Amino acid sequence: MTSRLFRTATAAAVAVLLLASLLVGGYDISLPKLFTDPAAQEMFWLSRVPRTLALVFAAAAMSISGVIMQMVTQNKFVEPSTAGTSQWAGLGMLVVLLIAPEATPVVKMLVATGFAFLGTWLFLAILDRIRLRSSVVVPLVGIMLGAVVGAATTYLAGTFNLMQALTAWRSGGFSGIVQGFYEPLWIVAGIAVAAFLVADRFTVAGLGQDMATGLGLNYRRVVFLGVIMVALATGVTSVVVGFIPFLGLIVPNMVSMILGDDLRRNLPWVVAAGVALLLACDLIGRVLVAPMEIPASVVLGALGAIVFIILLLRAQRTAAAPALERERA
Repeated sequence: MTSRLFRTATAAAVAVLLLASLLVGGYDISLPKLFTDPAAQEMFWLSRVPRTLALVFAAAAMSISGVIMQMVTQNKFVEPSTAGTSQWAGLGMLVVLLIAPEATPVVKMLVATGFAFLGTWLFLAILDRIRLRSSVVVPLVGIMLGAVVGAATTYLAGTFNLMQALTAWRSGGFSGIVQGFYEPLWIVAGIAVAAFLVADRFTVAGLGQDMATGLGLNYRRVVFLGVIMVALATGVTSVVVGFIPFLGLIVPNMVSMILGDDLRRNLPWVVAAGVALLLACDLIGRVLVAPMEIPASVVLGALGAIVFIILLLRAQRTAAAPALERERA
């Protein structure tokens, strides 16, 4: 009953929030004006529809990336912003601005994707070489790695007078999304389809290398595929809309607690819940200080930090429970 209620509530929330995203904003677009006012119609198709689609695709990209990384690392606290993947993508974008400032968006996406891939692979290589006694250590390693990369990116941006571009990327806002700018995010639709087709393999990989290999899975090939998908989704999203923190952490954990760990069954609802959450954060940012706007990533970052701490404390209590039981016995 709980899972059915969750699916119904998620679907209803997505429908309501999509409609609100299309109608709410600085320019008044009501349903009557949409059918009678040519200016409202033009604004609707040039700005509101592209912005809403960008929100949907960005949410799908980060949600899918989060759930894949959690399966690959067997850790519930890992997602692109806690593994350094997003920070590496930002470094790649900055390198393009330094070397070829007139580069096309496609070139920026390829370079950002390449840097995200290298950064994610480095994160996984570090995990392979250290002995981890706590699941909390894994995201801390990623956060520290991301902090080092972020500091290097900030230093380069400050040295070459590119802090404004870096700040715009880190804001993760959708106010500048218009027709002709968001279209590369359609790549995410292909990643979502691919993730669904190989979802069972990611689920098996989440059991660990030894067990997955024993079940006949080519573990390293699946991990390599997952890293490519995460890097591509993160690179494209970073170039088009910027930094989106914690979405891939909150949504997969929430869906997993309600529906379990079957990735093929859960993936559509992971995407739907991610879309609902990002739409809600974006609408909050639009309404709170209207006609100004708070970037969606700021709202999401504040919420995500709270959820991240709650999940860490919950994991520590769960890990400490057997020891407490032994002491009582």
